[in-house]
Amino acid sequence: MKNNLSYGSVADLFPRTGTILIADSWFQGRGILEAWGCPVLWVQASEQDKTLSTVERLVTQLLELQADRDTFLIGVGGGITTDITGFVASIYKRGVKFGLVPTTLLAQVDAAIGGKNGVNFDRYKNMLGTFRQAEFVLIDTDFLQTLPLRELRCGAAEMLKTFLLADSHAFESAVEVFRAERPQVPQWLVRRAGQIKMDFVSQDPEDHGVRRLLNLGHTFGHAIEKCSSRYAHGEAVAIGIVMAARMACEKGLLQAEDAERIRQDFAACGLPVEPPVPEAELHKAILQDKKRSGETIRYVLPTAIGTARLWEESVTA
Repeated sequence: MKNNLSYGSVADLFPRTGTILIADSWFQGRGILEAWGCPVLWVQASEQDKTLSTVERLVTQLLELQADRDTFLIGVGGGITTDITGFVASIYKRGVKFGLVPTTLLAQVDAAIGGKNGVNFDRYKNMLGTFRQAEFVLIDTDFLQTLPLRELRCGAAEMLKTFLLADSHAFESAVEVFRAERPQVPQWLVRRAGQIKMDFVSQDPEDHGVRRLLNLGHTFGHAIEKCSSRYAHGEAVAIGIVMAARMACEKGLLQAEDAERIRQDFAACGLPVEPPVPEAELHKAILQDKKRSGETIRYVLPTAIGTARLWEESVTA
């Protein structure tokens, strides 16, 4: 599978005839996207709006614009917007081509990369979705300059997750960056995170094997999101990673000092590290997770700073 990542200025992206943008409503009225001269369909970037109802509205608008199978969609925004764009592109008239311009750190290092597209259903994360690769993912790190601190930290959680899987040096560097009161994220860290994710995706495009390691923290994290609205996705994943490290320690897979280091490093980066609800409540939500297979639940557990493994546990009442 070819690497569809590119890094540069969004100003280098020239719209073509038949291009329609699907964009985060944050940009509406700011004159940035309207200047491209393309029709723009706006979406609210919230988990509550990441639904089939939003998809139906967008499809209706595409029909009104007489979009055909040669129409090219470009999703501009964070992970919610890029997920929705990919999903709409996958199903509209049995599939049209699309590109993505992720504008949040979380999307630039994780959500927009790899061809997973989906929407939520009944508060279950990404329960409905497809695999379809974008023609391009253009990453312009200038967008990070105006990103709210909380959004930066959400992206930090996914970046740290990626480095926990494959690069202990980059993990240490990222922790130092995000300890700052107002982090300035170097492009090399964004590139490195994207490279690692693409390495996993190219080996396993449809998530049947090694790509599953990218779910580190997500089994717990998705359960947290279902049980509480307190935390954003990246924050829930941060808690989930700390819980996975604790579980790995209990299973004898991770040294106690490494589990504690992970907890302290995430806390030092301004991320939450404790679940907002009792673990028994999370367990009930985990039973409905996509990663359940028959009578087992699949977890990803760190085995050191820079490596992890899959772990399956039998479902218990």
